Order: sequence, then structure tokens, then C-alpha cells
Amino acid sequence: MLDPQGPVAWAERLILLNATAIMLVVVVPVIVLTLAAAWWYRASNRRAVYRPEWSYSGQIELVVWAVPAMVVILLAGVGWIGAHDLDPMRKLESQAKPVRIEVVSLDWKWLFIYPDQHIATVNQLVVPAGVPIEFTLTSATVMNAFFVPQLGSQIYTMPGMATHLNLMADRAGEYSGLSSHFSGNGFSDMRFVVRALPAADFRQWLDRTRGHGQALDADAYRELARDESKTAVLSYRSVEPDLFEHIVEQSAPRAPMPAPGN
Repeated sequence: MLDPQGPVAWAERLILLNATAIMLVVVVPVIVLTLAAAWWYRASNRRAVYRPEWSYSGQIELVVWAVPAMVVILLAGVGWIGAHDLDPMRKLESQAKPVRIEVVSLDWKWLFIYPDQHIATVNQLVVPAGVPIEFTLTSATVMNAFFVPQLGSQIYTMPGMATHLNLMADRAGEYSGLSSHFSGNGFSDMRFVVRALPAADFRQWLDRTRGHGQALDADAYRELARDESKTAVLSYRSVEPDLFEHIVEQSAPRAPMPAPGN
């Protein structure tokens, strides 16, 4: 999260650093004054005045309450503005045409469908660098959470509904993705790699993917959803039309729900 590689992640790191700096305005003086008071009122300091009847100071109360109140107001402003600027549904500004990707969380794997390219992958997300990615996400089983720390916002996947997220990788590279929501014994294996490729390499990858592998039809999806073990990286040369919509509507072959205790 401290090594952002996309505009959303950069903005999130800035909010984190700003919030930390604002809170240090209170934390650092309190630590310094605590040490200073302990040193000044030590037993050997004869100049320190002992006032057993002293109990109240309006000036001290004003500082004690005003400074934290201003810090809370400032933090609220930073959080409010940042939350609206980083709305997951807000499209990213770019001259490049966005790439649409449909994401399905399964037990215990991630399915990525490219509706415009008519291909799909499992546990590997390949995107063009410098191009906005418009994600539409759902779950075929239990609630889960999609998160690529170096690219930005976490967002939940939920059965029967679709959520939206816009991200972009500034430069080519490989970035780790994971499930950040406990959803059963196998969720720790729900990891995937985001490969951001230059535009030419991305087109070559699309051509290679269309040239091999099986088709993701109803039978292939049923088999994929049934397998609850750790799944290797897979690719599908074609995808049944409207498969993602059927998954959202829960009219696709249902993935098995985790057994009790899992």
C-alpha cells in the first residue's frame, strides 16, 4: 500500500500520510509535554511549585479541547473529500478506451471474464498498462473482497448483486491480488497476479489466449464452480454469452455453498 502503482493507490496513500501528519499535531506535543512535566515536577526540583488546591484552568481547558476538536474537523474534511474523490464507481480520466472486466469470486478462486474480448481467466488478471479498467464484480457463493493493494481500493463481492470499481496500473509490472475478507478455510488461497502489459504485449496475449484452451460454457463453469480446491491459473478461449449476468441473477449453475464449519 505504501508502494502505489496506480492513480487510485497514489491518492489513498496521500490520504494516509495526510491523516497521519494531522494526528501527529496532537500526538507529538502530548508526548513532549508529558515528558517535560515529569521532568519539571521531579522530586529534586525545588523551583516547581506544589499547588494542592489547584483544580481548574480555563485557558488549559480551551487548549485541551480546541486543538483535538480542530484536528477531528480537519480529519473529517480530508476523509469526506477523499471518499468522494475515490468513489469506486467514478471513472478514471484517460485518453485511452477503458477495458471492461467482470469478476466472479468462487470457492476458492477468482474468475475474470473479458466481455468485449470474449475470453476468461482464472487466478490471473492481465491488463494493459496505462489504461483504465472498469470492473464489475459479484460472488457465486459467499461474500468476499477483491483487493490489489498497489492499485487501490478494496471492494466487496456479494451474491445476487454487482459492485463496480475503477482502477488503473500506471506502468507495466506484476502486482499481487488477494481476498481480504475471511470467507472460509480456503480463502487464504484466493490469491492472483495482476500482469500489467504494454499495449502491444496485451494484444499478443489476447491472441494467444483465443488460440488455445477450452470454452467457458455452462458445463465448464459448473465444473469450475464445483471444484473447491486450490485452482491453478487457467484461461478460456471463449465465454458463453451473458454468463456473468446469469451468475448475478443466480440463474447460472450454482456453485456449492461451503460446508458447515468451513
